[in-house]
Order: sequence, then C-alpha cells, then structure tokens
Amino acid sequence: MPKLSIDDLSLKNKRVLVRVDFNVPLDEGGRVADDRRIRAALPTIRKILDEGGRPILMSHLGRPKGQVRPEMSLEPVARELARLLSRPVTMAGDCVGPEVEALVAGQPAGGVILLENLRFHIQETDNDPHFAEQLASLGDIYINDAFGTAHRAHASTVGVTRYVQPAAAGYLMKKELDILGRALTDTPRPYVAVLGGAKISGKIEVIESFLERVDVLLIGGGMAFTFLKARGLEVGRSLVEEDRVSLADTILHKAAEKGVQLLLPVDCRVARAVEKGAESHMVSADRIPADHIGVDIGPETSQRFAEKITAARTVVWNGPMGVFEIDEFAAGTYRIAEALVKAAAAGALTVVGGGDSAAAMARGGFQDRVGHISTGGGASLEFLAGTSLPGVEALTEKKES
Repeated sequence: MPKLSIDDLSLKNKRVLVRVDFNVPLDEGGRVADDRRIRAALPTIRKILDEGGRPILMSHLGRPKGQVRPEMSLEPVARELARLLSRPVTMAGDCVGPEVEALVAGQPAGGVILLENLRFHIQETDNDPHFAEQLASLGDIYINDAFGTAHRAHASTVGVTRYVQPAAAGYLMKKELDILGRALTDTPRPYVAVLGGAKISGKIEVIESFLERVDVLLIGGGMAFTFLKARGLEVGRSLVEEDRVSLADTILHKAAEKGVQLLLPVDCRVARAVEKGAESHMVSADRIPADHIGVDIGPETSQRFAEKITAARTVVWNGPMGVFEIDEFAAGTYRIAEALVKAAAAGALTVVGGGDSAAAMARGGFQDRVGHISTGGGASLEFLAGTSLPGVEALTEKKES
C-alpha cells in the first residue's frame, strides 16, 4: 500500500514532530563541515512553516551509545539550520522531559525547535515504548523525513508511530522511495549494478537480490579480493573475508547460472601500506605480490567497468572501488563516477546509494550530474535488495479514494 505523505495532511496550527537525518560531520572547531543532509530536509520544514504548522525536529548525531557527549550535541546543527532558514531555531536541552514539553507548549507560530541528540538516551536505539511515547507526546502529527535511518527500528522511527497518528513521509523520504522504487520495479535495460566497499558480509542479501534483477554486476573495492581468492588467485595481504570465500564462490556460480555477467578486477593498484605517500604500482589481478595490498582497481578494469556503465539504461552504484580517501588510490572510484555522469547525460536512470559513494561523488565534483544520490547508504541498499524498511512500514497507509 502507498503511504501518506506530507501533502496529504492539514498542517495548520499543528505541532509537527519530524524525524530528520542531521547526522552530519563536524569540523575540529565544532562547525558543520557538510550541510547536504540539512539542506535535504529544508523543503519539508518550509512546507510546515508555510502551512502554519510548528515543526519540532529530532535527529541523532554520531554514536554516543546512551551517554551525553557534548561533542555530539546538535547545537552546531541548530546554528547552521537557522542560517539556511534565515530564522531563529530554538535548541532544546534534551529530547524528552518536562523542560522540553514546556518549550514545545510555548512554541510560537513560525518557531522551529530542534531537540537534542536522540541517542543520548539508550532507549532510542532500544525502541523503548515509554521513550517513544514521550517523544510522541510532543506532536499532533508525525513525519519521517530521515530515509537514512528508515532501516532501523528505533523509537523515533517506529515506536513513536504507535502513539501519534497520522504518520507520513516527508518530501525527502517520498523522493527516495519514488526513485529507488523505479530501480526496483521499472528498470530500463541493460541494468548494471556496481558494488564496492570493504566487505561482502554487509551486502550478501543485496548481491543475491541483484542476481535476480540485473544484467551486469561489477564488483570492485576491498570486497573484490574475496571473490578473486574464490577464483583461486593470490591476493597478497589484500582485505579478504576468509569465512566468506565459499560464499563468494557460490555467488560466482549463481551469476553464471542466471546469465548475469559478473565482472571482477583484472588489474589493480597495490601498495605495501594503506597510507598517504605510500609507494604503489599497477599489477595484473593474478600477479599481486605476497607482501602487497590491493588499494584500487587498475586502468584496464576501470575501462571495462566504464564501458558497461555507459552502455546501460539503469545504473545503481554503492561502494568505492578503492581507498578513495587517499588521493593516490582514488582514480578507479572517480573513473566510475565519470562513467555514471556520462550514462546520466545519455538518459540512463542513475542512482548512487549514499555513504562513501556519495562522498566520492562530492569530492570529485560530480554530485549534481547524476540522477539521484541517496541520503541513506544502508537504507538504500536494503531497499534495493527488496527488504522492507521498518521506518517506512510504520507510516500510515494511504487509503484508496
């Protein structure tokens, strides 16, 4: 069933409790270093204000694990949000309790309140019913605009919906579901998926799901070495999940059975150490020295992958091709980004699945040149794997008219 969205609600004079994803990086001076997630929530916040509602925003920042950690306070976010909205934002001292309730009760028309870090309370990640009820009491309506946390059954994403209704999707959530939904159900072909990052273990269901959907599966990054080892190749000291080698072998056989073209690196850049300034060179994937580590895909692999991407009509990418945070090891990742840009320009549906891939797009200046960059790494992967997301399932169903 489709879910209610913010456009289905009457917001005037309502206290609107909004789960946003303001889990943003802070610099050494405690200032917001990247405001993209804050900007992504602005359409929903402005809609509430324009309709005469009173937004009460809640988010987490970092992983304080139930401890009050001043360096993880959302106060810098409140300052940045105020700047972007060109209006004051009141920072609450906590996210629950009598003082917060009094602050919300006195919220003026046009006022914006940001609650303190939800994860200062362990009850948030435990999805504690009492904590969820305390949060729910702050609003007349609940909106979830935090797609990046939709795969977590936490108090602010799932528990709260048991105590405040209706529960609807904000504009960012709706956009993510609409676009990623197309990649699930309405996929022009050829359909190419590009997977990278460090490990297979967090992407097993995604890989198996893609084998049912895609025409071509390109695998790079650290996870590629587990597959290369499954093919009997020497990978030196490259990252390998020994307990996943047999699984990688099974996936290789499944791809062949299903007619999915699964491509692995044929060359790679190797180094003795994964650090800036480390001496590195290119080798064939079957010639990795025993004392070296694979740190990026090589030029021949990049070319092969790019040809598949630019010929596609649908491309989904999640995970860098190497240790892109180090400039010397970033070429392969940027070559994939360039190929996605080219595919998008030719009219392909292009989706970047958040996380490190989104960061790589931003670092390379490609972020505005592809179809969609998801705000949720883990959530986008689980959604594309066909897994239901608890934060989405908890929203109110839209009745057929």
